[in-house]
Amino acid sequence: MDYRTYFKEYPNEEGRFGEYGGSYLPPELIPAFEEIYDAYNAICRSAQFISELRRIRREFQGRPTPVYHCERLSRKLGTCQIYLKREDLNHTGAHKLNHCMGEGLLAKYMGKKRLIAETGAGQHGVALATAAAYFGLECEIHMGEVDIAKQAPNVARMRILGAKIVPVSFGLKTLKEAVDSAFISYAKNYKDSIYCIGSALGPHPFPLMVRDFQMCVGIEAREQFLSMTGILPDMVCACVGGGSNAAGMFSAFLGDPVEICGVEPLGKGETTGLHAASMTYGRKGVLHGFESMLLQEADGSPSPVYSIASGLDYPGVGPEHALWNQLKRVKYVTATDEDAVDAFFKLSRYEGIIPALESSHAVAYAIRRARQSKTGAILVNCSGRGDKDVDYVIEHYGYGDNYKFPETE
Repeated sequence: MDYRTYFKEYPNEEGRFGEYGGSYLPPELIPAFEEIYDAYNAICRSAQFISELRRIRREFQGRPTPVYHCERLSRKLGTCQIYLKREDLNHTGAHKLNHCMGEGLLAKYMGKKRLIAETGAGQHGVALATAAAYFGLECEIHMGEVDIAKQAPNVARMRILGAKIVPVSFGLKTLKEAVDSAFISYAKNYKDSIYCIGSALGPHPFPLMVRDFQMCVGIEAREQFLSMTGILPDMVCACVGGGSNAAGMFSAFLGDPVEICGVEPLGKGETTGLHAASMTYGRKGVLHGFESMLLQEADGSPSPVYSIASGLDYPGVGPEHALWNQLKRVKYVTATDEDAVDAFFKLSRYEGIIPALESSHAVAYAIRRARQSKTGAILVNCSGRGDKDVDYVIEHYGYGDNYKFPETE
C-alpha cells in the first residue's frame, strides 16, 4: 500500500474504505446525507472555512495540545519511555471538540438551527453542547439512562450549556440505543437540523468528516514528538470504541516506520456481552447505516456489549479501522476493565494526570508494552480527562490504595 496516495483513494466516492463503509439509509434520509456531503465538499478546501476553524482551535479550544513525557512512570516501569498526546487539555476535556466545532461551523454554513447527537461517556455531548452555545444553535443530546446515571457530571455540564437531554430507556440503555434514538429524531427534523455523530462511523460522509476534523491530533503529535526527540516513536497507540480519537492520531503516522496499535475494551472477559471488542471478536455486518466489523448474534442482530468506559461500549467500529486491520497496518489489541483501572491509578499517582477510563485502556497497553521492552518510545493518545469518571471509580474501586505500584525507581 502506497500511503502517499492513501487519502486520495480512501474513501471513494461511495464512501467506502475498501469493502467497508458506504451508506445504508432509508429513502427519506438519503437527500439529507447528500446535502451534508455536498456542503462538506464545498467548504473542506475553502480557505475561509479552514482559516476560521484554525482560529477557533487556537483561540477557543487551546490547540495545539502538548506532547508530554511521562518520565516518572517510565522510570518505574523500566527503560522504555512513554509519552502522552494531551487531548485531555483540549477545551471541554477531550478530543471530541475537534470534530464538534467543525460540524457546528458546517451547520452554520448550511443554515441549520439545531445539532442532534448521541453520547455515551458524555464527552461528545458536552463538546457538541459547547459548539452549539458558541455558534448560537439549539442542541439535542440522546443518552442512555445507564450512562446518564454513570456520567452525572457530564450530564450537568450539558444542561448548563443549554442542551436538551433525551433519556433513552429501551434496550441496554447505553450508547447503541442512544444512536438509534438520535437517528429517529434526525429523520423527523433533518430539514432544520444536522446530525453530528460522535465517532468516525455512521453513513458516508461521517467517517470521512470526523477523521478529517480529528487529523489535527496526529499531525500535531508527530511534529511535536520529532521536535522533542529528533526521532519518531517506536509505537503509537490509542483506545478504540467507534474510533474517532484513534483515526485522528493514526492518520499522521500511516506512512512512517512506526507500529500502530488500537486498544479495544475487553471488559470483564471474552464472553459475549462482557466486552465491546468489535475488531477482535466481530464479523462484517451493517449497523446504523454503515458496513464494518460488528459484534453480532447468529441472526445478525447486534450483540449486547459492555465496558467500564461508557464511550467504548458500542458493538461496532469505524469502517476505516476495519480497512487498516485488513491491510495489517494497524494492530488491534485489548485491555480489560482491571487493566484500565490499574492504568488510571498509575498515571494519576506517578504523573498527576487523571485520565478518562477510555484513554486508560491505551495507557494500560502502553504500560504492558513498556514492561516488555528494554528500549524505545511509546506515544499514547490521552484522549480525555477523567473528571467524569472519578465518582464512579471511587464508588467501585476506592482511591487506588489496594492497587500495587512499582517499588523501585
